[in-house]
Amino acid sequence: MSNRIISAIIALIAVVYVLSSSIFIVDQRKFAVVFSFGQIVKVIDKPGLQFKLPAPIQNVVFFDRRILTIDNPEAERFITAEKKNLLVDSYVKWRIVDPLKFFVSFKGDERLAVDRMNQLVRSALNEEFTKRTIREIISEQREQVMQGIRKKVADDSADIGVEIVDVRLKRIDLLAEISDSVYRRMEAERKRVANELRSTGAAESDKIRANAERQRDVVLAEAYRDAQKIKGNGDARATALYAEAFNRDPQFAQFYRSLEAYRSSFKDKKDVMVVEPSNDFFKFIQKK
Repeated sequence: MSNRIISAIIALIAVVYVLSSSIFIVDQRKFAVVFSFGQIVKVIDKPGLQFKLPAPIQNVVFFDRRILTIDNPEAERFITAEKKNLLVDSYVKWRIVDPLKFFVSFKGDERLAVDRMNQLVRSALNEEFTKRTIREIISEQREQVMQGIRKKVADDSADIGVEIVDVRLKRIDLLAEISDSVYRRMEAERKRVANELRSTGAAESDKIRANAERQRDVVLAEAYRDAQKIKGNGDARATALYAEAFNRDPQFAQFYRSLEAYRSSFKDKKDVMVVEPSNDFFKFIQKK
């Protein structure tokens, strides 16, 4: 093989190498940072075919521009305003918004960035939790806690070229011994409330029963009074009618009263009277 052919092959290889190291493609999901002898020359955020000087004069480092997730496998411990320990499981959504600041802050190492954001989130969680009770964190002020955490983390992460999209609490648990204590206290509180309700109900029941009995006695007394009044009026009316009738025929009245006396005296076959037959008591049944 002649020297001319060898030179042509070497030249072709050199051209291919220069072209391959000078052309690169930026994916729409990536940032491209071009370096020249270790110094940042430019940041490319538009996708497509790009050119640079061949290596080792210039080289390219790519950074992901999508939303990434930090999901720690283990829950972390925090202390509330009541000095109670909580186990908190959280996750963070974040993305790179300024590749230049990101590279300067972490030398392009994503693990260092994750560690830094974990510290920011941990600090924000601790600050919010130490100001609130367990009840406020879990239910009453949960959204306020999340807003406070997001705001603090977003402000701190802006300086490192990162945007914290969201911070969420997946699970909040008490330690085992604290959970038992809280459960016993809740159980005692529920029993106390139940006993108070039972006592109040019993008192109200006695009050209602006493009032009902009083009303019953009043109604019965009034009814008895009205009955006696009506009975008295009836007896007086009957006596007046009897008197009026008997005054019209005194002899018949005497006879009628004697019959009533006989009826009262001999209600039963066992009734016996020992009197003289000539007694006036029997004058209406004696033969004349």
